[in-house]
Amino acid sequence: MKPKFNLAFKILPVIALIVIVKIFVHNNGMEVFSLNALFTAIISANIFLIGFLVSGVLSDYKESEKIPTDISSIIESIADEGKIIYKTKDKKIGRAMVERCSTICNDISSWFENKKKTSAVMKDLEELNDNFILLEGLSQPPYLARLKNEQNLIRKNINRAHTIKDTNFIGTGYAIVEIITILLVVGFIFIKIEPFYEGMFFVSFVSFMLIYMIYFLKGLDDPFGYGKGSAVENVSLKPFLQTKMRLENWLKENK
Repeated sequence: MKPKFNLAFKILPVIALIVIVKIFVHNNGMEVFSLNALFTAIISANIFLIGFLVSGVLSDYKESEKIPTDISSIIESIADEGKIIYKTKDKKIGRAMVERCSTICNDISSWFENKKKTSAVMKDLEELNDNFILLEGLSQPPYLARLKNEQNLIRKNINRAHTIKDTNFIGTGYAIVEIITILLVVGFIFIKIEPFYEGMFFVSFVSFMLIYMIYFLKGLDDPFGYGKGSAVENVSLKPFLQTKMRLENWLKENK
């Protein structure tokens, strides 16, 4: 099954339940509502709210896509300074710098997968200071200033990703969309639409669309949902994992 269909298959049991309840209500003559313009207007209003939420969530998602790439580029830049020191001045200090960067890569990778806390990653970044101290006699002050600035940029990106992970976009907006969708689905069940099987098609289709979008929004709102069974695609960690592999390979080759 292709990943893009995961969400659709996830909500099919919910749609099946709605169809079963609808058939039961129809067979027992419990369809007490009639389809009117007000009902269709509520559907349109709910779709408008969903569109508004999608536009807001997408901006965070697009920003999140840049975070792993930015962090990996900065870490590799810091590691490059260690490689230069290794080749030209002090192998032990240079290798220690690259080892530190590799450790930070491993821990941030675990953090992205929700296996480590943000505080543990911040502690690793703080320990970079010990390596910077060792570089004071081997590197020029402007280079050390640049390294400190890049350390700060990693912290900013981690904090930004942490905020995106823990913050829902307009929680009250989600609440009203969920309430309206539930009321609409209940309304669909008790609305009489003739012919019945034509009505069943529209009830199941509209219910599928509305419920799908709610799940889609919640998944999209957590672009770092690794290890949480998210049905929506998370941002790619491929560039970050490639940096991690390059550092590990360099350490193996330069023992």
